[in-house]
Amino acid sequence: MTKNKKRIKKVFVAVTGFTILLVGIILIVLPGPATLVIPAGLAVLATEFVWAENLLNKIKSKLKRNKS
Repeated sequence: MTKNKKRIKKVFVAVTGFTILLVGIILIVLPGPATLVIPAGLAVLATEFVWAENLLNKIKSKLKRNKS
């Protein structure tokens, strides 16, 4: 992939992921499945950003601990 294509992909992933994440945050106060939408936004962001992958892994581990 050329440098421009990588940059375009990263911007597209960022815009899409942050949009989904913002909708999830809004759904915290509005009726809706915020607990599903926020991790989905992080999953999209995690395809390009390490910080999002780390945050997603922390959320997953906390959910696993709460389940047991």
